[in-house]
Amino acid sequence: MQEKNLKYWLVLHHAPLIGPMRFQKILGYYGDPVTAFEQLNTGKKSLTLPEKSFDYLRNPDWQTIEQELTWAQNDDHHIITFADEQYPDLLREIADPPAILYAIGDISLLKRPQIAIVGSRNPSKGGKENALNFARFLGNCGFTITSGLALGIDGEAHRGGLNTKGSTVAITGTGLARVYPARHKPLAHEIIASDGLLLSEYPLKTQALKENFPRRNRLISGLSLGTLVIEAAQQSGSLITARLAGEQGREVFAIPGSIHNPLAKGCHHLIRQGAKLVETAEHIVEELGHMVQWSEKNQNADTKPPLPKNNLTPEALELLEIAGFDPISIDAIVERSGLTPESVSSILLVLELQGYIESLAGGAYTRIN
Repeated sequence: MQEKNLKYWLVLHHAPLIGPMRFQKILGYYGDPVTAFEQLNTGKKSLTLPEKSFDYLRNPDWQTIEQELTWAQNDDHHIITFADEQYPDLLREIADPPAILYAIGDISLLKRPQIAIVGSRNPSKGGKENALNFARFLGNCGFTITSGLALGIDGEAHRGGLNTKGSTVAITGTGLARVYPARHKPLAHEIIASDGLLLSEYPLKTQALKENFPRRNRLISGLSLGTLVIEAAQQSGSLITARLAGEQGREVFAIPGSIHNPLAKGCHHLIRQGAKLVETAEHIVEELGHMVQWSEKNQNADTKPPLPKNNLTPEALELLEIAGFDPISIDAIVERSGLTPESVSSILLVLELQGYIESLAGGAYTRIN
């Protein structure tokens, strides 16, 4: 988009009391932000905008606008408007799509099939492992893992999506000039460095305001084909995201837990309301995996070719099949293979060094190629 046009998109975006719905109303009336700015007074009555909005539009904060335009000149920085080709198609379908998206990283991820993974900020150890392992499996299947950069399940989901075929998108409740929570600054930097994406609808310097995070959740669900909830209390932001996903016509998945675990109550509530119960990541692939295949076929997505198998011994090939893409203990591999523990350990080490499998906490392994 030409800088002149983008400038006026930003002017409207920064105007107080002009949210996504009013922005779309302005576009519908004038056709584009440049015309809206040049013919501002002609539609004042019809648009019924607050006087505070008109006051700003008569005298915009040009300094802030220029700062954002300068920010966008960095190769990894992007300002995407609703009129741009890069704007994600699924997000256009929601009731109140943002007029502008700010992004740092690989914006091609916005056109790839996404799965949202959300949950408690204070999950159990098992919840963290589920988030990490589900995200890693789904990412290696080609899904982009989308979440909100929060502590707990969100952070583990992003880590699981890193360096997979699908990578990860982190949607923030602040402007991209700051990272919230501050403890996730290293994670945010790692996401960018690993060809992931940070995304926000908020102007660059927007602080961490409480009301912005529930509003942010509609983007997490809106960008995604489905939302997976892993551990959530009965009253939580994750349930808001799941509700929004249902309203947007997207799939909702939930992992059940113990009836005595307070963090399972939110998931059980969702399942009673019609969410799909999942016990393994394969359940999600069974529901949505065809969308990954369709996306790769129609968008010519760049993917890493699988590692060759002809350099592996028959025993290594057998262990690779036994390992699968879900975590499995070394004891289970020994039992299923019939090999000695020493042989299994030796072969697994070779497979790990060659990039076929990955060792996890607790002595488990999972296949990654």
